[in-house]
Amino acid sequence: MPNWGGGKKCGVCQKTVYFAEEVQCEGNSFHKSCFLCMVCKKNLDSTTVAVHGEEIYCKSCYGKKYGPKGYGYGQGAGTLSTDKGESLGIKHEEAPGHRPTTNPNASKFAQKIGGSERCPRCSQAVYAAEKVIGAGKSWHKSCFRCAKCGKGLESTTLADKDGEIYCK
Repeated sequence: MPNWGGGKKCGVCQKTVYFAEEVQCEGNSFHKSCFLCMVCKKNLDSTTVAVHGEEIYCKSCYGKKYGPKGYGYGQGAGTLSTDKGESLGIKHEEAPGHRPTTNPNASKFAQKIGGSERCPRCSQAVYAAEKVIGAGKSWHKSCFRCAKCGKGLESTTLADKDGEIYCK
């Protein structure tokens, strides 16, 4: 049956997607405003999207939902034992206390390229070519959006509260 309404249908809301508002992902079309993680509702782009069937997620939520589970994958270790091996004749030695460095970015290389700064929105490294400063923090250009409505922000048009940024 012909599609007389023109345009493609959005993979989320099923309404017509016109060219000016279209985002394409794996052969499907989406409105820019609908191209959000199905779990946390963060805005997605080609570098942050993960697809499972017809569903779209940010990489973090996708990993939590469909990634490997078990020991070593951040989802818990199942049952933990506090047995120190004393019944087997193993003597437990106290490890020296951890003393963090006073410089959180001790690597000279990381200081030069800015590799240790993390974006507060996606927790990934922020490099100079993609860095935007706002609310005293470094953000990716693509993450520098209002936490409520998703609108792109300028450093002069934002309000920050509890570590998040919003439009004024």
